Amino acid sequence: MTVLEDYQFDVGGVVIGSGTLLPVGEVTGLGAPDRRTADVDNPTDDGGFPGVDLFGTRTVSIEAGIRTPHDPGAALDLLAQLEQTTGVDSIRKTAGALAVLRAKWPGRNVKCLFGRWRRVEAVSMAQAVYGWIPLALEFAATDARWHADTVQGLVLPLDISNDDHGFKAPVVAPITTGVADPSERPGWVVNGGDVAAWPALRIDGPVTNPKVWVVETGRYLQLQTSLAAGEWIDIDTRPGTRWVLRSGSGNAAPALTAGSRLDLFQIPPGTSEIRWTASDYTNTCRLTLSWRDAYTAL
Repeated sequence: MTVLEDYQFDVGGVVIGSGTLLPVGEVTGLGAPDRRTADVDNPTDDGGFPGVDLFGTRTVSIEAGIRTPHDPGAALDLLAQLEQTTGVDSIRKTAGALAVLRAKWPGRNVKCLFGRWRRVEAVSMAQAVYGWIPLALEFAATDARWHADTVQGLVLPLDISNDDHGFKAPVVAPITTGVADPSERPGWVVNGGDVAAWPALRIDGPVTNPKVWVVETGRYLQLQTSLAAGEWIDIDTRPGTRWVLRSGSGNAAPALTAGSRLDLFQIPPGTSEIRWTASDYTNTCRLTLSWRDAYTAL
């Protein structure tokens, strides 16, 4: 990925902001996003009843410009590049596909938002002949959280998740279960942010009736299905892109049990442990978990 310096944004691979040919002025939408409330008026008295408050989309508006003194052709080339990178068919014409806005602020690591570009406009072409084109950019993030720029991952075979269940004969004193130092067990994940993160999962067969859960929260995802060798199931828990796909295309969401909630399966801030169980007599199935640290603010 493109390296960003302080006060810079990555717009589909085009870096804008400090030290570039596309300086940035005012930026709005970096604070708390709008809320969708469900308050109800009290029909018999003053006031009302508070309902559930939900965050809406976060819209980041950027006032920028293209500055290529005495080179109007270069300014038009940059404008065309911005239009191309923010309007690619693979995202624009695919339901659920998301663009990425990356940002770097002083004293912070690079963070990103996922959503869609809603406005990339040349506000005026009056001074384009001098190499100056003012711009208005708007990015609507479907998830109000900020996310780490890098993805973390974990791969777990099945047998390790069950290494602390049951006894093996002969039983010799002293009797212990599991690993003496819990931190040495695999399955530990760290969300370095300050809010819960949405993970993505892949389960590779052969496997029957897999169940994955977060020990600290007790939330789980369980599938009543069987996968042959070479088959897999992908699960995405992010808002706006929640789906369960079998081998890349078939909808496997009906295989989820009633207690499996994609909207509640999250990795809390700090250190958590991921466990999973299933049936696999070959011990070749794998669980792959990936996530980005999640933050309230930039």
